[in-house]
Amino acid sequence: MNQNEFVLLIAPFKDKVFRLAKRLLISTEEAEDATQEVLVKLWNKNGSLDGYNNVEAFAMTMTKNYCLDQLKSKRAGNLKTVHTNFTDKEPSLDKKVEDDDSLNWVEKIINQLPEQQRLIIQMRDIEQYEFEEIAKILEMNETAIRVSLSRGRKRIREFMLKTHSYGLQ
Repeated sequence: MNQNEFVLLIAPFKDKVFRLAKRLLISTEEAEDATQEVLVKLWNKNGSLDGYNNVEAFAMTMTKNYCLDQLKSKRAGNLKTVHTNFTDKEPSLDKKVEDDDSLNWVEKIINQLPEQQRLIIQMRDIEQYEFEEIAKILEMNETAIRVSLSRGRKRIREFMLKTHSYGLQ
């Protein structure tokens, strides 16, 4: 596989690799380094990538493992999930402030979830991966992923309802 073919192979998911690394490592610079490291590893496996049915899932698994190794080596205690792809078509100022506030609350709640739930919510709700792909990447069965996703969403929903109904009793 030549360089152009490799670039065409990774182009559809290169940004997803970066976003997952950024979610896990927080730092843009560290996420860029992680992305580069994963892409170099993929390039080095260049000839053997044909054996993989889903190169994207393989790359995401490599990214997850690399980032978790980085976090373990730095003894980082907290993972941060930040949703940066939120855009709206010129909402009113009060709507924008309310949306930003809600987004900040959701981010805080997600940060309090167990690591596994954070990763699953990131991959399913933000990156839009299918359950089968998440199962391969996280090496879990689909039922466990669905249960964990449901529990995470429930905690977010309960906290948001409690926050937004504060003082309305």
